Amino acid sequence: MIYVVTRKPREEPSIFIHVSLSGALFLLNSSFLLTEWGARWNPGWVCELIAALVHYSLLGSFSWMAVEGLHLYLMLIKVFNTEYKHYQLKLSLFGWGIPAVVVGVTWSLKDVKQIYGSSTLTMLDSNQTTSICWISDITYLYATNVVYFSLVFIFNSGILLIVAVRICCMVTTPARKGLGWRTATTVAGITCLLGVTWGLAFLGSGYVNLPILYLFCILNSTQGAFIFFWILGLARIERKRALEAKNASVSINDSKVTSVK
Repeated sequence: MIYVVTRKPREEPSIFIHVSLSGALFLLNSSFLLTEWGARWNPGWVCELIAALVHYSLLGSFSWMAVEGLHLYLMLIKVFNTEYKHYQLKLSLFGWGIPAVVVGVTWSLKDVKQIYGSSTLTMLDSNQTTSICWISDITYLYATNVVYFSLVFIFNSGILLIVAVRICCMVTTPARKGLGWRTATTVAGITCLLGVTWGLAFLGSGYVNLPILYLFCILNSTQGAFIFFWILGLARIERKRALEAKNASVSINDSKVTSVK
């Protein structure tokens, strides 16, 4: 909401991408809260709609994480300064369009096979069961979610590794020594933006890895908040740069006036 109200005509694409990812995560967390409630609701199409919404927002979150990695690659690794036409529109079509196509096709197949609906889960520490609105076909679940995220995770992990190495090499130069804490914060922020913490799901199977599941839930449910603080930090840096540029311009003008006198 702050971004919509205060955005400028030529806003930095990075901010637009961060806000879009935050929006997808907000939609995911909000719709997830309705899954257990929707499973107890009649008629059944309510649960199907909630399941489709959760699926769409989950794929949207993965897509915008991939966009974060792609943008980081173009800006920091490829260093391609040519301005792309309709850059934000193309990113939006990818980030929001691909999930819409997947969910739309899935919904159109409901007469052939029921995919969205009530799914029963068994608690690990008891025999109790609960029902949520989600994908009932386990094969389709792995095909659309796990495979898609695995590709995004591999791509973004590679981007993160390259960026981390480059940042560390920059810090080791004599002119930039003593920036270790800032470097660690930057790498942690990029890790959050790229959604690498979602890879903890690959390690969270069985009772032995229960701490991994807790860590997964804590980090990924608060990912949107982390991105929000990251955006605030970027806005603060941008204001500082603008103020320095303004002061420099005033100093130059004052010097010109003095020399004329």
